[in-house]
Amino acid sequence: MPTFSKWVPDATSRAVRDGLFALTVSLGLSMATAAQTAAPAPAGWPGKPIRLVVPFPAGGSVDSTSRALAQKLTEQLGQPVIVDNRPGAGGNIGMDVVAKSPPDGYTLGMGALSTHAVNPALFAKTPFDAVKDFAPVSLVVVTPNVLVINPQVLPASDVTGIAAFARSNPGKVNCASGSNGSAGHLACELFKLQTGAPIAHVPYKGGGPAMTDLLGGQVDLLCDQTTNTTGHLQSGKIKGYAVTTKTPVPSLPDLPTLDSSGVPGFEVAVWHGLYAPAGTPQQDIDKLAAALQGALKDPKVIERFAALGTEPVGADSATPAALDAHLKAEIARWKPVIEAAGVYAD
Repeated sequence: MPTFSKWVPDATSRAVRDGLFALTVSLGLSMATAAQTAAPAPAGWPGKPIRLVVPFPAGGSVDSTSRALAQKLTEQLGQPVIVDNRPGAGGNIGMDVVAKSPPDGYTLGMGALSTHAVNPALFAKTPFDAVKDFAPVSLVVVTPNVLVINPQVLPASDVTGIAAFARSNPGKVNCASGSNGSAGHLACELFKLQTGAPIAHVPYKGGGPAMTDLLGGQVDLLCDQTTNTTGHLQSGKIKGYAVTTKTPVPSLPDLPTLDSSGVPGFEVAVWHGLYAPAGTPQQDIDKLAAALQGALKDPKVIERFAALGTEPVGADSATPAALDAHLKAEIARWKPVIEAAGVYAD
């Protein structure tokens, strides 16, 4: 007859087994309690790294501004803010990535004058609605353009002299820009519309080649950002006539504004603004805007922006409402200029 005695533990074995089980349960509960104490759940946004999409190539003004800001926001928010360059189609590709990302506060985009105020009129169709598909966070910086010439090529003593020379010499004066539909191009077109000067537009593939040809005497005028012109102005190789903002530029105290130089109402400013996808929780937007305001007041950030030839906006402009109002005003202002000039995307 078979025996089952080897499968029935004796009293000593049962005691050891029960003791080990009790110890295991006790250790497990203690470890779970310790884990909960050492690593509490994240208290709201942000609980992980944030992606900042830059819709232009690395090395440009939008990229440089974004990287300076990302470093400070990382300190302010306690989570890494990682720049992700997504260039193409005048900024449309990168901002479309932002528009179609989950509205959870972990994807942001550095919009600009071109992506949000110009492209809707410049392109027959954009993949997003510049107003409806984004939640505005804050304006970041404003960069003026400077009207410059090669003095060896174009004889004119002031802004009105440039316009008068162009009117009396139709077809002989041209204005270069970094690309079709760029802020520099729009500045040329606005100058033509407001002065009646028949100036031809010469587009280049970037501000660098345009400046090279201005220095070489192949083109007459250029209206480019201070980030690209200040060094050449200081060297004396080109001559500056006026800045395009309504107020003078501290870094170029000797240059008047176009508005005060015979072209009243003239204003062109390259601006960058931070956006999130539409539907992002308002409390996250507000927290981000507050962090951004702190970053823009930091002396190191101000110094870094000054080195780039741009200025951070004041506290009154660093709000979601201010960026929303600014964008709508810019769209209303530039659409008729683009249509009147017949400017279209290449």
